[in-house]
Amino acid sequence: MKILVTGAAGFIGMHVAQVLLARGDEVVGLDNLNDYYDVQLKHDRLARLTPHQAFRFVKLDVADRPGMERLFAEERFDRVVHLAAQAGVRYSLKNPHAYIDSNVVGFMNVLEGCRHSQVQHLVYASSSSVYGGNTKMPFSEHDSVDHPVSMYAATKKANELMAHTYSHLYRLPTTGLRFFTVYGPWGRPDMALFLFTKAILEGRPIDVFNHGRMKRDFTYIDDIVEGVVRTLDRVAEPDPEFDPLAPDPGRSDAPYRVFNIGNHDPVELMAFIEAIEEALGRKAEKNFLPLQDGDVPATYAETEELRGWVGFAPGTGVCEGVAEFVGWYKTYYRQSTN
Repeated sequence: MKILVTGAAGFIGMHVAQVLLARGDEVVGLDNLNDYYDVQLKHDRLARLTPHQAFRFVKLDVADRPGMERLFAEERFDRVVHLAAQAGVRYSLKNPHAYIDSNVVGFMNVLEGCRHSQVQHLVYASSSSVYGGNTKMPFSEHDSVDHPVSMYAATKKANELMAHTYSHLYRLPTTGLRFFTVYGPWGRPDMALFLFTKAILEGRPIDVFNHGRMKRDFTYIDDIVEGVVRTLDRVAEPDPEFDPLAPDPGRSDAPYRVFNIGNHDPVELMAFIEAIEEALGRKAEKNFLPLQDGDVPATYAETEELRGWVGFAPGTGVCEGVAEFVGWYKTYYRQSTN
């Protein structure tokens, strides 16, 4: 198939593109290469894709409406994996407009491109942050997600609503994937694992929010990619049992689906830090701080829906995943500083 992967220079995008190329798909990778974090890291990710003859890179911002219209008209993609977004909960408190431009306007352009070029299936990144103020655990696709606590979360909920509208009006099959704290090699420098590893190796203290009383459903990158590719291959369908008198938030009479992709195994933040210390062979000096605005104390994914749909749910343990990241980090930054 000919597949568009937006955010191809990003953490998840690069890994997804690699798997699609390895199995023989033609991939067009799109990214705007912004400077939200180290642009060199993005270039180095792309360098892992460009040797493939079936890969082409397009530098383009998803918020560029004329550019996106031309891209879809010229390329005629079979399917689309939309991973481009302005990421980060805390940054959304400082620069909310960036989230509207990329996550709302950009997503609108993707939906329009899919609609007008008859794309067979759109799979897009949502987030566990849509659960916002929910405290019922584990988080289920059947629960209401009407209480976001950050602009980032609000834009991801908006994406799900926009996708449903296009699935209903134009019968465009869409699948939203609520990612839970993705980590692993080639990860984002603004994420806790990257920040902690860097600080510990440099002998600096790490900031531990909510005084360490946090739980996260850390999900390893290979499991995320497996879920993305499997859902891409199973096109969303209407639920014949959908009841409009008692509407289920996770189902629809349109070709629309949303799934959690998480490890179904929340880990205490202090245990996560211990796994990093073990992998590094060093102890961290900890600076305990209160919970930050926009953050939530815990996430926990229910994954039975995903397992029932594609026969897979994540399961890589934190100790194994953290060790893989630390091995990559040491190798990458030793090469980068030589």
